[in-house]
Amino acid sequence: MTSDEILVGYDASPDAAVALDWALDEAERGGRPIHLAYVFEWLTVAGWVGPGVAPGIWPDENARRQVEELVRRAAADAAARRPGVTVRGEVYDGPPVLVLQERSAEVALLVLGSRGHGGFAGLLVGSTAVAVAAHAHCPVVVVRDDGTATARSGPVVVGVDGSDAALLALGFAVERAAGYGVPLRVLRAWEPAAEGGADPDAATAAERAALDGPLARWREAFPHLEIAAEAVPGRPAAVLMEASRDARLVVVGSRGRGGLRGMLLGSVGQQLIQHARCPVAVVRELPHSRSE
Repeated sequence: MTSDEILVGYDASPDAAVALDWALDEAERGGRPIHLAYVFEWLTVAGWVGPGVAPGIWPDENARRQVEELVRRAAADAAARRPGVTVRGEVYDGPPVLVLQERSAEVALLVLGSRGHGGFAGLLVGSTAVAVAAHAHCPVVVVRDDGTATARSGPVVVGVDGSDAALLALGFAVERAAGYGVPLRVLRAWEPAAEGGADPDAATAAERAALDGPLARWREAFPHLEIAAEAVPGRPAAVLMEASRDARLVVVGSRGRGGLRGMLLGSVGQQLIQHARCPVAVVRELPHSRSE
């Protein structure tokens, strides 16, 4: 049986604080507990990174106690701000990406800031963020500190291309939109042929029709949810980045085919995680899809 906890990667950075606030909203809405995880490697190429001692010095037990106290205070403060949410904290040793991937098999959702300091220095810069999102065993939400992450009321946007991962992302997006009480905007991004060929209007209509099948079951299951489906010609990253401007959340699968091929295995995924104007959810695996 899997836990219903929300795991938050925490290092006391501003982005981690915003990620925690977002996770607290999610926990309060769904009645889920929060688990703060501070992960760091004792020794890195640049020396130890974290509070308590100067860079380059191997930390002692006192330094570790300081880290544990930092996490304890953060958990206590979060619990005090949201009395209805259970919050606990824990310190882990090891490579942050591997530790978070391992812990993701035990929780319902993993929430990360888009960048950090201390133990998470460089964690979400470039390919490392993609590695966490692409290999986690639960949905991963990356939250940027842009001042709007917890205040948005726009639609949930999901990129769908028919792949298995995209269909998982669609289900996650439907449930989030219904829970938030906001519309769902389903986008199928596709790149037209560089040179003449099929009628653009006919091609767009065919791409749009491909969404009807995947959406049918969700329209039936959530009859009161407003669902808008669109086929948009253009590069997937550009289409979803534009949609993120007024979205509450953008949801994508961990890998795709067609227009979304490789979305989270290269530069396109990095663009979304690093530059989207709202939190980004990456869905590779859902908790209820794991073996019991």
